[in-house]
Amino acid sequence: MKIEIWSDIMCPFCYIGKRQLETALAEFPNGEFEIEWKSFQLDPTIKPQSGKDVYTFLAERKGISVEQSIEMHKGVVERAKSVGLDYHFDKAIISNSLTSHRIIQLAKTKKLGDEMEEIFFKAYFTEGRDLNDTETLIELAVKAGLDLNEVKEVIENESLFLKDVKSDISEAQEIGVQGVPFFVFDRKYAVSGAQPVEAFVNTIREVLK
Repeated sequence: MKIEIWSDIMCPFCYIGKRQLETALAEFPNGEFEIEWKSFQLDPTIKPQSGKDVYTFLAERKGISVEQSIEMHKGVVERAKSVGLDYHFDKAIISNSLTSHRIIQLAKTKKLGDEMEEIFFKAYFTEGRDLNDTETLIELAVKAGLDLNEVKEVIENESLFLKDVKSDISEAQEIGVQGVPFFVFDRKYAVSGAQPVEAFVNTIREVLK
């Protein structure tokens, strides 16, 4: 079964959805699943905001206090905790995810897409790493198993894998994706959002019928 996932590294529900899906897949130990991560940018216009955490960024953007911004995120932090994830929005540094997506596209050519997604998600939401920073991106990509020189080339040449990113985003628009995460199972069924594990299990059962 092929599962395509449209996702953005900056999306807190995408990491939660990844965990929900993984838990569901564990219910099918004999199943053969191919996961393909697809690029999506919630806000392609975001300028890198090194040194500015998510709470402050959203407070300024929405015209609310930092305290109100923190309150808005409490539910997300609790939901992440329920699937074993430790979110630290106070450390998360706002980034434009385009370069990360291009590196993920490189990782996909090496069958390391899932590893790269996991490392980027953890770096952003849990560890407070700066995904605007070239050295950080290189370190994380090499950790996923990518070749140092190939990663450097992708970062330095902004046209590399850009077409792949844009193609994924165009495809999302064509099939009506409004937000992420968005999961497509064998091009038959779709699950939108970080749904409960049961929703994924039921969808997989339907596809396997």
